[in-house]
Amino acid sequence: MAADVIVLGAGIIGVSTALQLARRGKSVALVDRREPGMETSYGNAGLIQREGVVPYSFPQQFAQILRYARNNRIDAHFHWSAMPSVSSFLAKYWWHSNVPRHELIARAYAPLIEHSIATHDELIREAGAEDLIAKNGWQEVFRSQAKLDETVREADRLKREYDLSFKVLTPAELAVAEPNLSDDFIGALKWEDPWAVKDPLALTRAYVALFEKLGGRVLTGDAKSLSKTATGWRIIAGEGVVEAKDVVVALGPWSDTVTKPLGYNFLVGVKRGYHMHYAPKGNAKLNGWTMDAERGYFLAPMNQGIRLTTGAEFARRDAPKTPVQLARAEAVAREIFPLGERLDKEPWMGARPCTPDMMPVIGKAPRHDGLWFAFGHAHHGLTLGPVTGQVIAEAMMGEKTRIDISAYRPERFNV
Repeated sequence: MAADVIVLGAGIIGVSTALQLARRGKSVALVDRREPGMETSYGNAGLIQREGVVPYSFPQQFAQILRYARNNRIDAHFHWSAMPSVSSFLAKYWWHSNVPRHELIARAYAPLIEHSIATHDELIREAGAEDLIAKNGWQEVFRSQAKLDETVREADRLKREYDLSFKVLTPAELAVAEPNLSDDFIGALKWEDPWAVKDPLALTRAYVALFEKLGGRVLTGDAKSLSKTATGWRIIAGEGVVEAKDVVVALGPWSDTVTKPLGYNFLVGVKRGYHMHYAPKGNAKLNGWTMDAERGYFLAPMNQGIRLTTGAEFARRDAPKTPVQLARAEAVAREIFPLGERLDKEPWMGARPCTPDMMPVIGKAPRHDGLWFAFGHAHHGLTLGPVTGQVIAEAMMGEKTRIDISAYRPERFNV
């Protein structure tokens, strides 16, 4: 089989990239070992985070690092056995999180975030997926006035610098918005710009359906079979051998299965995360996407039930599940909202691909013709899928990209 482009990886980044190329008339083969959207893209809080212009940093204060070292929190957990293998990543992550460097990174990262809603909107409309979207933002709820005040100060800064919208809810206003939440909270900050996705897997599948409608092919195959040819690239899929001039590596935390054999050594760590769906008790209802800001977990009213998501687990990518954060979060969540029975047979786990400078790798490979990279989106894969796909497609076609992508170039890792 012949194609113009092979896209490796059918998560939201790969699907969006394949779709953006197909919209521009390219014949595209989208290849993954599993069905589209079934890996990391499946389990997230379902937010298109227009407000997420500042990537999540590593703690800088020694006292805060010591608190995390106790390894008893919901928002972060780690495997002691994994520390030697992830120490280089964590050290550079900490270094890039220094305040002056982090501010520079945020300014370089912001253009991607700023186009997240617009690029999703284009695809949502074309895919007929409007019923999967809620356009009423999300909220952080607070137990202490000091933490709320600190967050409001930072939100004011982001509002001025990045044209964001938010409002502060009093306890009475929060009670009206979420009558089934407990009275543990003294108020909330609601981000008004983001959109929420009621079923991230269904949205990915809607994009896949549009991709196939435009002539794209979804194939089953192992990315490890990728090889160079005289005129481009080939991969062995279940449906046959596919050859193309260009290939895009969008394999998220598994991108190294292709990049390392080709001689590229990116320092990419993983932040694993867990979720579980719950039925509400009785007639209780969660109206909006809600983060318990001082405990570090999220409650999202998904089509499958109320999804509880955890923070980050630092572990080897393929280590067995250790959902201790989920158990801790569930115990707290049951105190503030009437959660009923678990709806999933077991906790879901995914691995977020993270670079130490908190920005994705987007662009052409420096030593191979026709090889392109699109991975490392950390917590914002769902948010950044369509805009990443658009700028990759534009770059591959020799067009001016919607935004300057030089900050995300692979060469910054000296590969």
